[in-house]
Amino acid sequence: MSTSHDHSRSLLSRLFGSAQPSRRRVLGAAGLGAAGVALGSVAAAPQRASAATPSRWVDRDDVPHARTWMSWPSRSSIWGGRRLAGVQQDIALIARTVARYEPVVLCAPDAYTAAGARSLCGPGVTVIDSIPTDDLWMRDIAPVFRRDGRGGLDALGLGFNGWGGKQTHAYDAEVARLVADDLGLRFSRAEFVGEGGAIETDGDGTVMATESSLVNKNRNRGMSRAEIEDAVLHAYGADKMIWVPGIEGEDITDDHIDVTSRFVRPGVVMVQVPPADRDDVWARDAREQFSILSRATDARGRRLRVIRVEGPDTVRSKDSQFVDSYLNFHVVNGAVVAARFGDAVKDAAAVRALAEAFPGREIVQIDVDRLMAGGGGIHCSTMHEPLP
Repeated sequence: MSTSHDHSRSLLSRLFGSAQPSRRRVLGAAGLGAAGVALGSVAAAPQRASAATPSRWVDRDDVPHARTWMSWPSRSSIWGGRRLAGVQQDIALIARTVARYEPVVLCAPDAYTAAGARSLCGPGVTVIDSIPTDDLWMRDIAPVFRRDGRGGLDALGLGFNGWGGKQTHAYDAEVARLVADDLGLRFSRAEFVGEGGAIETDGDGTVMATESSLVNKNRNRGMSRAEIEDAVLHAYGADKMIWVPGIEGEDITDDHIDVTSRFVRPGVVMVQVPPADRDDVWARDAREQFSILSRATDARGRRLRVIRVEGPDTVRSKDSQFVDSYLNFHVVNGAVVAARFGDAVKDAAAVRALAEAFPGREIVQIDVDRLMAGGGGIHCSTMHEPLP
């Protein structure tokens, strides 16, 4: 990774996103489209055991990391003046928490904004302005890092297009390439359009995603589900796709899977299910994901073990778009960083479930309610870079 960050970059013209403070709600806007075992920090990176090992593949989240990439929210045109300061405080808290376990590089759009980010994040977080960004959703705009089986990495861009044209993010569309350039990694673009939060991988040949997000004309017009599946499998170096239907059009992501269902390790997934008295569209979606994954097998023929995580009964936020996901966690070296919501019983149960799923890692729960009210969480705002 470049240490000086003083190399010249051709900055794109600033194109501000429409006023849309929530990723869980699609607002009309003129001119826009329609709406593991845990591995310690010294563990060696695993090699895929497969008779058809691909030349490059995306590993699972819990492999040892070189660093976490993040991005600073700075635009009141996206968040609104009142919400922005609170969301910035939540992003700073995530950055400081992750930095206790591994390096954090946070991208800001300019020197002035970077200075403000440094003041909130503190000296343990590296803030740069050489990779300008529009918003904070680094999971969706950063490159996906792939192994080559020989101790090397490359970087893959997923063609970020503002979640199907719902927002215009000219800077964010270039972040994947610029991160790869900064690290000196080979960069290529996938043959489909998507976001990092849309696809979960076990690093052993199996990926899962919602159809609503990827099999969608706002991202992959003219491509069939089979063609999209082939492109995803090729990009991720995987052998099998598990599809769940998802929900189209109810939020800006068209329902990313990383809010509800996550791979823990090969053969094991976690799914968050809602309280029994909830019957909204998101509750029905979660129950459907649990049902499908409970019957699914992976690329190696293993019947998936599904760890059921109960969602909170109550949350502090009054925002109807609040994302009450324990599973939008970020695995770091030696820990798992997850959200808590003020439901003492369910918060504690989530800690126990995560501790069982990731033995040997500290489970750190933090309050990021203002971020979650914006429609995403800790995983959405981070991207891990694995050690080669």
